[in-house]
Formats: sequence, structure tokens, C-alpha cells
Amino acid sequence: MLIKEYHILLPMSLDEYQVAQLYMIQKKSREESSGEGSGVEILANRPYTDGPGGSGQYTHKVYHVGSHIPGWFRALLPKAALQVEEESWNAYPYTRTRYTCPFVEKFSIEIETYYLPDGGQQPNVFNLSGAERRQRILDTIDIVRDSVAPGEYKAEEDPRLYRSVKTGRGPLADDWARTAAQTGPLMCAYKLCKVEFRYWGMQAKIEQFIHDVGLRRVMLRAHRQAWCWQDEWTELSMADIRALEEETARML
Repeated sequence: MLIKEYHILLPMSLDEYQVAQLYMIQKKSREESSGEGSGVEILANRPYTDGPGGSGQYTHKVYHVGSHIPGWFRALLPKAALQVEEESWNAYPYTRTRYTCPFVEKFSIEIETYYLPDGGQQPNVFNLSGAERRQRILDTIDIVRDSVAPGEYKAEEDPRLYRSVKTGRGPLADDWARTAAQTGPLMCAYKLCKVEFRYWGMQAKIEQFIHDVGLRRVMLRAHRQAWCWQDEWTELSMADIRALEEETARML
């Protein structure tokens, strides 16, 4: 098992991020549901009162990922295995998500997240044991200075270039985090990600690939988008978000 703790800083409040994240998720679900070997099925989206984090929103989705993984990996799996199930418990500002593949028994991804109004200085927000802390790898994602894959770059999604018409915020300079720490707002998404692919001879390579491409690369781009799409979500309420989610579920 490869364990990494990602710290993702953003120049927004926790209330803003809650709307931004949910808006970004439903929009990306729509955009990525086209063509063979792609798409998202939303099987459940309902409140819960007795689960991870107490009370929150439970979602169950199926991702068709065949077009998003490299050919050498796809060749190892039957076509029916190119589906990943996601179960998520969103008790914001705490969330827990688990990914499994019904046809790959020894594969799982578990992500536990705390969203806190700080600059990522919490030394052990997940209360890990000494052994777990020694195994954990820390990785800070910077939405400005970290580069996205060349084929995924869009100027309109570049925080160095984006300026919000509605809020007047942006563009962000390379030292944006230091500035935000002094003037606010600033928040951090602490994400503890555990990836396990227990197959002899492939485990280390696949687990590293999942972290690099399936997690870090996706989270970097998604959070850049969340910031650069703020003119689309900044005036939305949570009721508006739930309505968009229902509309997205019907469409998909």
C-alpha cells in the first residue's frame, strides 16, 4: 500500500470551497460523460444521518474509465473491469471516499479529507500512528506553480491569467499563498490517500501510477478549475447546487 497525504491550498473560505467543489464535480461529470469508454453513472445521491463524519450527503457512482488509462494497463484487464465504483460520504468539512473495481478484487483507493481554514501546517490532522506517519509521504499541491499536463492546459483555467469578473480576484502570483496567509482568505484540503493494488510484480508500479496520474494530476487540474470557474458558482446557494446535481443525474 502506498500512502500519501496531499495538502491543497486555495485562496477562498470554507463556505466558498463547499460550493466550488460540488459545482466542479457535477460540471466535470457532465463534460466527461461522452464517447465510448467514458462517462459517469450516478446511482445514489441522498442525505445520511449516521455515517462517517456524522451527518452528510452520500453518493454512489460508477466511472467508465477505459479511455483514461494507458494501453499497457488496459491490456491486462477484461473490458468489464474498466469500471470503478465510488462511494462518498460528504459531512463537510470532513469527507471520506472509497474507490473499488468489482472485477479487480485486490484494488482499492481510500481518501479521507479534512478542510480547514489554515495554510496546511497541521502536523497530524488524521491522528496517524508513528508507523503510519513514517510510511506516509507528504505532497503539497500548488494550483499556481505546479504544471498541468500539456494536453490538458487551457489558458482560461490558468490561475496566473484568470481574473474573476464578479469578485475581482486574481490573477494569482507565484507567492499567492504567502499573501493569502497575511490577508486571507486561505484554506487547505488535507487529503490522506491510501492506494492498494496487491498483485505481485505490478504493485509498486501501479500504485505509483494511480497516485501520479489518477490522483495528483486530477486533483491539481480540478482545483485549478474550481478557482477559475468561480464566476459560474460564486452566486450559487447550496439549494442551487442540489438542483444542478439532480439535473446532472437525470442527464447521465
